[in-house]
Amino acid sequence: MFAPLQNDTFLRACLRQPTTHTPLWLMRQAGRYLPEYRATRAKAGSFMGLATNTDYATEVTLQPLARYALDAAILFSDILTVPDAMGLGLSFQLGEGPRFAHPVRDEAAVARLAVPDMARLRYVFDAVTSIRKALNGRVPLIGFSGSPWTLACYMVEGGGSDDYRLVKSMLYARPDLMHRMLSINADAVALYLNTQIQAGAQAVMVFDSWGGVLADGAFQDFSLAYTRRVVSQLQREAGGVRVPVIVFTKGGGPWLAQIADCGADVVGVDWTVNLAAARAQVGARVALQGNLDPNVLFAPPEVVATEARRVLDAFGPPQRTDGGWDGHVFNLGHGISQYTPPEHVAALVEAVHSHSRSLRRMAGE
Repeated sequence: MFAPLQNDTFLRACLRQPTTHTPLWLMRQAGRYLPEYRATRAKAGSFMGLATNTDYATEVTLQPLARYALDAAILFSDILTVPDAMGLGLSFQLGEGPRFAHPVRDEAAVARLAVPDMARLRYVFDAVTSIRKALNGRVPLIGFSGSPWTLACYMVEGGGSDDYRLVKSMLYARPDLMHRMLSINADAVALYLNTQIQAGAQAVMVFDSWGGVLADGAFQDFSLAYTRRVVSQLQREAGGVRVPVIVFTKGGGPWLAQIADCGADVVGVDWTVNLAAARAQVGARVALQGNLDPNVLFAPPEVVATEARRVLDAFGPPQRTDGGWDGHVFNLGHGISQYTPPEHVAALVEAVHSHSRSLRRMAGE
């Protein structure tokens, strides 16, 4: 059904297998920093008009690959599609974040929650299949979802938040309600990601964007436990090929060793984490993904290249360890800013590929 994969460097790094260079992709690589994306979004009329139209979603997913030699594509969608399918009424206004018309703030609202019918998310799976076909084997396609905790934050707050007052109030005052919501979210996310894999996704990522706002103890009980519940249910092979699972917790540095034990193949880290220390801490358990500060991309291209080399040097050259090779997927420590100059991304891609190849030559690989 799909063309053979021509560049499997990303998948190999995820699985801690030797690679000729460090693969690179960027969180939000299809987005507002690209003028061609803005033009397509204008045609679509809205963010959801873009995300729910198979042709538009395919077009914008491939746009960054036409500009840059990236090693993976990521599905163009949003982390909040699952709660939208639960009937919470997701909307986006231009220049504003997501909003839910029906936030979940009391026992009755929690009682109404259920794992949604995946038919309500058919537009996502159609986009996965369309993108995979359009890629024609060029690079792998990553599917994704928000983590159970991150989804709960939006579901209770009704949108983004500066202080997470409402969701944390529920967590501490009614932990029973929070655990019920998180259980449903976890089972929904697992089913959602498995259906993406069946539609053609070759790797999947769980974005725990707001795990880092939790206190120690609460993180383990209300975020990590439910991420683990997701990972434990995931399909790990499709067509005889391993499907890597990536888990990224923004602000998760203090719990890196515990996250590495959640069952994922790759752990993403933000820019506050030292990659050398992280590599020493996780050993051969998982590959690492990250972790350039996205704001580096506002500096001149020569500075971008220097900072990219600094990240690669921090991780160091690949070495064989017990159980496999140390794997590294280069990425930003969070999503790319809409104000990023596109030519600075070109400098980043070139620097990562060239310097990682030179590191391997120096190491005798």
